[in-house]
Amino acid sequence: QVQLVESGGGLVQPGGSLRLSCAASGIILSISVMGWYRQAPGKERELVATITSSGGTNYADSVKGRFTIFRENTKNPLYLQMNSLKPEDTAVYYCNAKYPSGFDYWGQGTQVTVSS
Repeated sequence: QVQLVESGGGLVQPGGSLRLSCAASGIILSISVMGWYRQAPGKERELVATITSSGGTNYADSVKGRFTIFRENTKNPLYLQMNSLKPEDTAVYYCNAKYPSGFDYWGQGTQVTVSS
């Protein structure tokens, strides 16, 4: 089992930057994929970016070239650097951890609001 705690959200103007962090505790060595998802009001939760245990990354088309997912060491903490933010990036951002067994865990989310 793993616990995930996100931080770093807030209010930023269009074109600005934010860095989200996800601190994981518990059994983290066997996590196969970690990622960031987001959910805007009235919309379904969608994938933003993922990173595998070997470092492979995947991004939603809408954030490619603007967002970067990375981590300081093998698993923890996980970051999402968000540059050139747009109003349509406004959402609650969630950290996710997936295990080879198929189980996955979610953090509580952090609000990102892009507005002038």
